[in-house]
Amino acid sequence: MKKYDVTALGELLIDFTMNGESGQGNPLFEANPGGAPCNVLAMLQKLGKRTAFIGKVGNDMFGNLLEERVRSTGINLDGLKKDEYVHTTLAFVRTLADGDRDFSFYRSPGADMMLTEEEVDVQLIRDSRIFHFGTLSMTDAVVEQATRKAITVAKESGCLLSFDPNLRPPLWSSLEKAKEKIAFGLSVCDILKISDNEIAFMTGTADIDEGIGRIHEQYQIPLIFATLGKEGSRAYYQDMVVSVPGFINPNTIETTGAGDTFCACALNSVLEHGAKLGADDAEDMRGMLRDLRREDLAELLTFANGAASLITTRKGALCVMPEKEEVLRYIRR
Repeated sequence: MKKYDVTALGELLIDFTMNGESGQGNPLFEANPGGAPCNVLAMLQKLGKRTAFIGKVGNDMFGNLLEERVRSTGINLDGLKKDEYVHTTLAFVRTLADGDRDFSFYRSPGADMMLTEEEVDVQLIRDSRIFHFGTLSMTDAVVEQATRKAITVAKESGCLLSFDPNLRPPLWSSLEKAKEKIAFGLSVCDILKISDNEIAFMTGTADIDEGIGRIHEQYQIPLIFATLGKEGSRAYYQDMVVSVPGFINPNTIETTGAGDTFCACALNSVLEHGAKLGADDAEDMRGMLRDLRREDLAELLTFANGAASLITTRKGALCVMPEKEEVLRYIRR
């Protein structure tokens, strides 16, 4: 039996989000624990799943804050390392008038880039049903080698591989390199969560169905989720396309963490579906992706859309993920 439902590898950082202005008219920023992989794990913990994280922070005030806050969510941190020389990565997030976001990263270098392949806790991966990763752990050679080692171990251990490109152009030396690493992620994953702008980036078309068709034709990914912002989301499974509209919330203040919240809810549904089918051991992880019905996918998308909408009403994500009953009440309301 596997000890963890999901183990994730990647960035753990501080998201400084705008929170008003000072008396002098200067912008005020709030230090929110963040990083896409850990955001995913934090929501999974709220949904009753067992999770573990592999990554690196600086041995500094922000690294200590992150360790404390992440541990308080219940995420296993045996795989968290601390760098004595490189500081914790920082991201400053400004919400634009149209709701989009502008990022400024302090990561040249950042501690998350310093994780080596020798520091990867492979036992955490072997003990997991799903291994989740993104591309920010492939922006630099050292952490890319760690990521590739983790993926190899995950495949050898029978894990399902979950991938979210999480494209952040400022962190890449070139967009061609970003495209190359996203393509690698697409080539190894079993479950893909991809946004509308990432679909356009990888396929050259703004037509979601056409873009996903091109991705599926090339990579044969069993289960794909496309997130479309306020327009909702779609699931692609075998010959089915299931679309569910989004929840428009007038109290939305920022969208940081919405995609991560959606991804966590999608993985949670896959895990629960697999449990019903008896896919609980190391030999049958792929059984979790068997026999998904249209109504299963519609229910999955509705819950994930609701949770993602709810998180947009809060500052940050990692420490303020909603409870399952809270999401269900929100959907009913």
